[in-house]
Amino acid sequence: MNTLAENPVKTIKSIIQNGLNNAMSYEEYRSLVSELAVLKSNSGPEKTDALANYTQLNDKRMNRWDKTVKVPEAVAQKARQLNRKVTWLVLTESWCGDASPSLPVMNKLATLSPNLELKIILRDEHPDLMTLFLTNGTRSIPKLIALDAHNTTVLGEWGPRSSVATDMVNAFKAEHGKLSPEFKQDLQLWYNKDKGKDILNDLTALLALE
Repeated sequence: MNTLAENPVKTIKSIIQNGLNNAMSYEEYRSLVSELAVLKSNSGPEKTDALANYTQLNDKRMNRWDKTVKVPEAVAQKARQLNRKVTWLVLTESWCGDASPSLPVMNKLATLSPNLELKIILRDEHPDLMTLFLTNGTRSIPKLIALDAHNTTVLGEWGPRSSVATDMVNAFKAEHGKLSPEFKQDLQLWYNKDKGKDILNDLTALLALE
């Protein structure tokens, strides 16, 4: 049996390809989250009232973001000018609070470029892939993996939060040790106030790398 050390390129590519083979479109993902919200359930093996409540919140948040997020023309031009076929493969779960603003922004950008496709998979159904793209040793989501659509070469990655949001989280953790429910609520309010600008800035930089 081949191990990752014995044949890393083939193994990594096969793990990524398996994720692509099982991926959903953004529309399919939104339908899944909406269905889970109605059922008062959540994605992933662990089913709890808290995760179900977060799923319901995220469904409402994404409904709002889908309607309100706007891409500045300068950013839209960069998306339209993308001259190679790129796939954004995103690991997430229905209950992930940081995914609720970022996924609608990703989708809006993807709709602007014929060369950019957004695909979504559930983290807990793809542990091997998640292990390849940890953030500081953690399985943090959402995690975007930018891939050459022709050969699945990894072009870049992003997540789980935009640059300013990451700084806010790191500063709070440094002072308090872990994130509080109050901080998470404040972070969502900041996302709303920012209107996706910080996420767009990061994703525009990612497009430039591609």
